[in-house]
Amino acid sequence: MDTIISPIALYLICVLGAVGIGAALPRRNKASEIVGGLLIAASVGFGTLVLALRASEIEGGLPNFFFYPFAILALGASARMITHPRPVYSALYFILTIIASCGMYLLLSAEFMAFALVIIYAGAILITYLFVIMLATQAPSSASEEFIDETDAVSREPILAAGIGFVLLAILTTAMFRGIGDLPAPPDETLAQESVLVNLPRKVERLLEREGLITNTERLVRNEDGTAAIDVVNRTITLENTDLGTTRTLEADQWPETLTAGNLDRLGYNLMHDHPMTIEIAGIILLMAMLGATVLARKHIELEDDLKAAQARKLGESMNPEMKSVPETGNA
Repeated sequence: MDTIISPIALYLICVLGAVGIGAALPRRNKASEIVGGLLIAASVGFGTLVLALRASEIEGGLPNFFFYPFAILALGASARMITHPRPVYSALYFILTIIASCGMYLLLSAEFMAFALVIIYAGAILITYLFVIMLATQAPSSASEEFIDETDAVSREPILAAGIGFVLLAILTTAMFRGIGDLPAPPDETLAQESVLVNLPRKVERLLEREGLITNTERLVRNEDGTAAIDVVNRTITLENTDLGTTRTLEADQWPETLTAGNLDRLGYNLMHDHPMTIEIAGIILLMAMLGATVLARKHIELEDDLKAAQARKLGESMNPEMKSVPETGNA
C-alpha cells in the first residue's frame, strides 16, 4: 500500500471527501453546499498531489498523463451526481462519470469493459433510471407548493450517508492493498485463457467442425463432471465416434489456431459460473426501483386529483356564491 499512497494520506482524503460530500448533499439550507464543494475539490486536489509525488519516486516516473484528467473528471462528475438537487441532471452527470471511467479502462487496454460500460450503464440502465424519474417526479407549480415531494430533492441523512460511504471506501481500499501481496503468482497467460475451453465443449466442437477436423459422427469426450477431455498443457483433444464407439486424439500439431478462448468467452463463463446470484440480485434491485416508482407515481396522481377537485370547487364558488352554503360530499 505504501508503494502507491500513504495510509495516513488515504484516510485523510476519505475524511475530507466525507465531510465535503455530506455538506454538499442537497438540503433546504443552501449555505453549506459551497463549503462542501470546496472541501471536495480540496480532497481531489490533495489526492492527486499525493499520488503524483509518490509516483515521481517510483522508477519510470508518472503514469500515463491522461489518467489524471480522466480521474478528476470521474470524481467531480460522481460528486455532482449525488449532490445535484434535480434527478435528471444527476443522470446526466452519471453519463459523464461513465465516459470518464471508460477512458481509464481504455488506458488499461480493457476495451471490452469500456464498451460494456457505455452500452449497459449509459444505455440500458440509464434509460431505466430516467423512466423511474419520469414516473416519480412531479413538476412543481404555484398551486401545489405544499404538496411538492422532496424525496429526490433533499437528502434525508447527508452526514450519516457520506460518513458510512467513505468509511466503507477506506476499509475496502485498505483490504485491497493488503490482499494484493497475499495473492498467488499469476499462471501462464496462454494456459489461463485456454483453460476455459475445457468448460465450453460445444464451442470447441463447432470450431473443429469449421476447420474440418471432426466428422458428423464424432464429438468431444466428456469427463464425469461434464467438462471436455482437453489437455491444455499438451494441447491435445480426445474425440469419440458415437457410431463405432472408438476414440482418437488430436495432437498438438493439429490444434487449430482459431481454437482460443476470447475475452468474451472468459468473461461470460466467469459471470454465469462464479457470479450468477450477483446478476440475479442486480435484476431484483432494478425491479424494486420500478415498483417504487410506480407507488410514488400513484401518490402524485392522487394529490393531483385532490388539487383539481379543490380548484373546481373554488371556481364554482366564485361563479355561484350560493354554492358556499352547500356542504362538501366528496372530491367533486
